Amino acid sequence: MASESAGEEMAGADAVDTGAEDTGKLDTGATVAADAAGPANGETVRIDSWIWSVRLVKTRSMGAAACRGGHVRVNGERVKPAYAVRVGDEVRLRHAGRERILVVKRVIRKRVGAPVAVECYVDNSPPPPPREAVAPIGIRDRGTGRPTKRDRRELERLRGFGGPPDGGPGGTGTPDDPEKQSNTGKQSGPGKQG
Repeated sequence: MASESAGEEMAGADAVDTGAEDTGKLDTGATVAADAAGPANGETVRIDSWIWSVRLVKTRSMGAAACRGGHVRVNGERVKPAYAVRVGDEVRLRHAGRERILVVKRVIRKRVGAPVAVECYVDNSPPPPPREAVAPIGIRDRGTGRPTKRDRRELERLRGFGGPPDGGPGGTGTPDDPEKQSNTGKQSGPGKQG
């Protein structure tokens, strides 16, 4: 019996050690997922597929359109969507008003989660520009009622919808046509002499 209990204790100790090894490998679970998403031996991965796989664009067709539009460069050269990506390539992508500069660490062909995708490249991009704190234009306080004509015109001018207040289109100045200026106060039309 003593030998059986010693065997159980040893099995329990092995289970604890195995559990400790598993917790040490939690951070490499992403690498396992990336390996599973990687290409088979001898298979290449297209650039449009890679930028989609690492979540730089929403769809593969958007990646292909970016390549055709000249927004994707690999090692300084514009590439077509079918260009084969290799480890160590520098990929530059202009997307959403910002340039991303990435160095390929791992080639994958299937789309993976964001934590796994981040491990597939080194991001050398400049930080995004700070967002400007702009007050919302034309937000009225609650309970102020319906805006007057003057308030509405000011709001439209602030939003960029209305014309200039100096008599341009939509303004209240005098008309540009001299014939209309001379006929003020007179009715004109067929049969009426004025």
